[in-house]
Parts: sequence; C-alpha cells; structure tokens
Amino acid sequence: MTSAHLTFDQTGDKIAERVVKMRSSAVRDLFAAASNPNIISLSGGMPDVSLLPHSAIRTATRAACDDERAVALQYGSTDGRVETKQVFCDLMRDIGVRAKPENVMITTGAQEALDLIAKTFIDPGDIILAEGPTYLGALQAFSAYEPDIRCIPFDDEGMRMDLLVEELARIGKGNPRLKFLYTIPNFQNPGGVTMAPARRKRLIELADEYGFMVVEDDPYGRLRYDGGHVLPLKALSDDVVYLGTVSKVFAPGLRTGWIVAPKSVLAKINLVKQGTDLCGSAFNQVVVEHYFTDTPWQKTLQKFVKTYRTRRDAMLAALDEYFPAEASWTRPEGGFFVWVTLPPYVDTGSMLSVALENGVTYTPGDGFYPGGSDGKNSMRIAFCFESPENLTEAVKRLAAVINDRLELYRAFIEAGAIKVPTACQPSDRVDAAASRSTQSSRDDEGSRT
Repeated sequence: MTSAHLTFDQTGDKIAERVVKMRSSAVRDLFAAASNPNIISLSGGMPDVSLLPHSAIRTATRAACDDERAVALQYGSTDGRVETKQVFCDLMRDIGVRAKPENVMITTGAQEALDLIAKTFIDPGDIILAEGPTYLGALQAFSAYEPDIRCIPFDDEGMRMDLLVEELARIGKGNPRLKFLYTIPNFQNPGGVTMAPARRKRLIELADEYGFMVVEDDPYGRLRYDGGHVLPLKALSDDVVYLGTVSKVFAPGLRTGWIVAPKSVLAKINLVKQGTDLCGSAFNQVVVEHYFTDTPWQKTLQKFVKTYRTRRDAMLAALDEYFPAEASWTRPEGGFFVWVTLPPYVDTGSMLSVALENGVTYTPGDGFYPGGSDGKNSMRIAFCFESPENLTEAVKRLAAVINDRLELYRAFIEAGAIKVPTACQPSDRVDAAASRSTQSSRDDEGSRT
C-alpha cells in the first residue's frame, strides 16, 4: 500500500534577499518549448555547431587527450593557461587590439566574466549604465549585487551619446557611485545595432571626463555580414575592460571566454574568481588552443558568416513581406538578432502563449530591461539557428499572431474605445515600406567605415 508523502520547503525564510529579487531568464525558460519539433524557435541565440567540421574537432580534442593529458586533466592556475592567453592575444591582434598574456584572464564563458566584474565592483546602490535594451544575461549577473542600472536608448548607430551626456550630467562628475558602463558595440544583443566610430570615440572621452570604467562585451564582432570592420573600444583605450568568448566562433559548450584589462583590475578579479571556481577547465582551454592553432578555423568562420548572412537575409525579407506596417525593426549588419517594435498598446509577453500555440517562439522585450517595466511592446527574434525556410515560415506564423492582435485593437480604435498614442497616428507615421527603403538607401551610402 502506497502512502502519500508531503515535502515542505523549509528554506523559504532563509533565502538571501538578492535571490528573492532575481528574475529567471526568459530565454532559458523557453528552451523546453523550443525543443518541441512542431515549434520553430526564434528565441535563443544558439550558434549552429553542426557547421563545425568533425576533423577539426577531432584534431583539437585528440591533442588534449593524447598529447597533453597530464596537463589537460589537472587543476590549473586561476587566471588560465599562458598558452591559451597567447592564442586570444593573437585573435585580438586581428581586430586591432594589442594585448599581452599578463593582461588576459580565462573565464568560464563571458557570462562568468560578467558575474566576476559585478562581484568585484558593485555595491548595493551603485550606478551601472548600459544600453536600453541590453543583454539579459548581463542584467542577471549585475542585478544579484543590487545596483541602480540605468539604460541609455540606442538608434541605428548605437547608444545615443546625447542621452548619455544628459544622464552623466544628472549623476555628476567624480560620483563614486558610478562604477561602469556596459556596452555591446558590435551587433548589439538584443538590438542588432552597431555603435558608429564617432560614438565610440565620444564614449571613451566621456569615460575619461566622468571617471567611469567601460566594459566592452564583444561576442559577435567577427560575425559581420555587411560593411567594414569597426575598431573595438579596447583599441581606443587601454583602460577598457574587454570581454571575449569562443562561443560564437567555435563552440559554446566549451564555456571558454576571456577578460582583457589593466593588471590592477585583473588582480582584484583574480581574488574573486578564486572563491568562485578556483580555476577554469584546463581540458577545454587545451582544446581551444589546438583548434585555433592546428586547424583551418578561418575557413570555418567564413562558413559561419556565409550561413548566418543567408539566414539574416531570409528573416529580413520575410519581415518585409509579412509583418504589418505598424511594426518596425532593426536591420543588423552582423550578429544573431533583430529587435522588433510594435505599437505601444501591444504586450508581447501576454502574446507569447498564442505564438506558442501557433508554433513559434520569440523573446519578449521586457526581459532586456532592469525591472521589466519597459520594452513590453518589443521582442527579440534570432535568425542564427533555423534554416532560411523555417525562418520564413516562423515569421509568417508570428505575423499572423501579431495581425490578429492588431485587428482587435484596430476595431477598438475605430470604435473610439481606445485612444491611439500620438506616435502611432497614421498621419505621424511614415509608410513602413518607404521607411525601410530609405533605411536601405542609407545603408548603401556606407555611412560606417
């Protein structure tokens, strides 16, 4: 005879207040739904690791298993293997950043780097600046330490420096509470926009003037599909703290990233990392070393770029064809994501369940803002993982969901039951097709170098 056994959580009143305040990642919550074969996922920024050649993976892993087993399976130094650091220095030299191994720390993905930086520098109430919207993983890492995160909006050329200046004026020069500004200048997550060279230069000037640190997160920098290379912020100032990762150009499962920073900064972060994980995986570091030194990884990178460009083009073409005129979206020159903005009266969070029923997922926009109070009428959609055919079908399904939602609002508006926000008045809105044509013309002019 079976008996019921009830278990009660006896730790509820013992949980730290900072954990109680944490929000789960919307992307992680959608992973289970995305595994359903009937659902096309536009929510996760997963690289397509099927593009990696088996021969390159075998070469790198065999070297770790056969040639360097005694090192690869042992504890390592907290800041990582010198050989791996040198590989990353070589990679960064290609994009215009000069660094020495002593200025590099290996981390368990760039996500650990974000947490280590937060733990090292943030006290409750400290001010952190970021793009708005910004990477939700960064918000999770920072929020655990209870800062005051203030978001600066962006446009097609990245973070708006005029609005940053206004916020800095409110904060004041030399304010000890202003710790750092976090930015993803290349193909921003979730916005897909790239910070223009002039704005990068201006950001460095403002950091010097107001005395704050700049944290540059660059996971997508090598995945450019249009235009020319733009120098990283780190190439403009040695004081910038630069975060890199192999997740988008090799394998996210290896969880290998790095920090480049002044030695004084790394010394403090090293203390924190000792208490976090002692050291990263030496095995993974050896695999990474041999992949980037013993295999034709540049050829594989070209395959990544070609494939992702085709998928981006398929998504943008489908958006042009199927999305309603009330919607607008970014047109990324690289990376994984497109940011879609709908009329203010649409809540993409409440619409998600209907989208799932129609076989498509996306990430609601409020998760990319601290507190989730903004971005409710926006969404992030990813083009990196699905085939062009699936992307077209997914956008078609999503457009049907949005149009159904808009039809309801259109009926209320026509009946006078809802007042249309000024920004959505037809007389104040440029026709969507004409607007997108104008944007394409601006892109063709090559405004970025």
